[in-house]
Amino acid sequence: MRPLKRNDPRLYDELADQWWRPGGEFELLHWLAAARGALVPRSGRTDAILIDAGCGGGLLAPHVVGLGYRHIGVDLRSSGLEHSARRGMTVLNGDVTALPLADGIADVVVAGEILEHVTDLPATVAELCRVLRPGGLLVLDTINDTWLGRFVSITLGERFGAAPVGIHDPELFVDPGDLTTQFAKHGVRLKVRGVRPSVPGLIRWLFLPVAARGRMIPTRSTQVLYQGIGRKEDMQ
Repeated sequence: MRPLKRNDPRLYDELADQWWRPGGEFELLHWLAAARGALVPRSGRTDAILIDAGCGGGLLAPHVVGLGYRHIGVDLRSSGLEHSARRGMTVLNGDVTALPLADGIADVVVAGEILEHVTDLPATVAELCRVLRPGGLLVLDTINDTWLGRFVSITLGERFGAAPVGIHDPELFVDPGDLTTQFAKHGVRLKVRGVRPSVPGLIRWLFLPVAARGRMIPTRSTQVLYQGIGRKEDMQ
């Protein structure tokens, strides 16, 4: 059997047992999910909807439960959606470049660790904005298209087990300036800030994989990982 290419979505099927394994290969994704969840406010509406684009195994679910949203996850791989459904999410099989959802349906759209995997970034940005209602909130995080982002995520990350081998294609990493410009075209003013793993937590995980989970903390540098947050303007 030929090995899968970098960024092949089928890699997530091979790693499906890692989504919720303590100290597993998706450990850092849990930390990032918690950091995203901290940016989502409690809903002021009884029928509010949160769209989790590229939801994977539903890692965001425990961080937004109780905030008053119907949590809808969209992903290409059924292996991840099965985990998401078990955590109370409504799941849809679909591509983030063509979301199977109506215009303006979402009060919050979350795009966590997905933008660095898409091969058509403009189409993905357009779709995220399309399903977001005017005044709605966008939350995202991704990997910067810098030499440091590639070195940390690929060279170091894969060597020391912080990222599954082949899960990223560095050619798809995302420049925050370009991303901000693209969202602005659709009426979303994006503000970005850097994030990084807490050093003690990272050390505990690398050397004691079953230790308690660490967390992501804000940093001035966006050179490796960064978060984005923005609201959609009323274009009328």
